[in-house]
Amino acid sequence: MEPGAGDGAPHYNENNGYRRPGAMSPASAMDAGREADRIRPVLKRLWEQKKWDPVTVRAALLHLGYEEERTGSNGKPLGGTLIVRAMNSRLTDGREVTPEGALVGLRVHDDACVTAFVQKSNYEVTTNGPYPETGCFEPPYGH
Repeated sequence: MEPGAGDGAPHYNENNGYRRPGAMSPASAMDAGREADRIRPVLKRLWEQKKWDPVTVRAALLHLGYEEERTGSNGKPLGGTLIVRAMNSRLTDGREVTPEGALVGLRVHDDACVTAFVQKSNYEVTTNGPYPETGCFEPPYGH
């Protein structure tokens, strides 16, 4: 069995490597922490006002001076560091449902992100390194 192999499944770590964020340098982690501290009170205020739709959340964070991430038609980055999008859909009672709320990803450095969400029940702001395939956002589980 692999060390740290969850439920003991063979190749657990290897098969789930895509779900582990990259490491942040100490300086990048400090910068990400500072940005998280700027975002947290905004999401708290929106949550208290029961405003968690992506359009409202995006507008509030752009007001802090962040720029929305842009890409060209070929997928090449054109600037900006902020992504705000709908929550991930999930299967509920046999059908796909997208919960109310917004996911936030802010690229602070190549090795550092602020990841957050705000929804009806709660909000959270954390820092992490980027994921290999999905950038700041934690990838969904595979099958």
